[in-house]
Amino acid sequence: MLNVKNINQYYGGSHILRDVSLQTQLGKVTVLLGRNGVGKTTLLKSLMGLVPIKTGSIELDGKLIQNNTPYERARAGMGFVPQGREIFARLTVEENLRMGLAYKSASTPIPAELYELFPVLKQMLHRRGGDLSGGQQQQLAIARALAAKPKLLILDEPTEGIQPSIIKDIGRVIRMLADRGDMAILLVEQYYDFAEALADDYLVMERGEFIGRGLGKDMQSNGVRQMVAI
Repeated sequence: MLNVKNINQYYGGSHILRDVSLQTQLGKVTVLLGRNGVGKTTLLKSLMGLVPIKTGSIELDGKLIQNNTPYERARAGMGFVPQGREIFARLTVEENLRMGLAYKSASTPIPAELYELFPVLKQMLHRRGGDLSGGQQQQLAIARALAAKPKLLILDEPTEGIQPSIIKDIGRVIRMLADRGDMAILLVEQYYDFAEALADDYLVMERGEFIGRGLGKDMQSNGVRQMVAI
């Protein structure tokens, strides 16, 4: 679904991403791990077109998209859940969900499946996003990204600052979405146990390049926990 080849990215004179290549597949969760400041969020922003790449290529579903705008990438089937959630605090839950459908017809209904995945959102449909707890806001951010039915879902540290019960709910939803087989998932995560439980494939980043990759089932034997330990 996603095929990234040798991308490089710079901030000023600093070389942030160094010949980064990766692939994601339908029906699988690819987990990206690494310490703070190694380039994970920059990579995701590069994939979404929020920051430009200097060289390399980004291919989605067989089409090159590295020159596309962020909204063109969203229309092509990329869904993004940013670090910190970035919901619209003054808009209601329903209005936030409709923002995920912004490029579709105004009459497009919010998919009922979102309320099945996250029942709390239906209960709080008319509350402002800013009145929700951190965990509820994270569920809203994921649902907003899912509203347009993306082919690729990218999540940047969805467990950050979230209570354990909701972390379990989010993990269940991610696994269920992958198991349906019609979506690829790229998950950036600091919480090692959460990442290991979900990973079909893993990547480890250090100083803007990958220093490890493999199958999720091999993470323990390959010493991935030690690689990302602070």
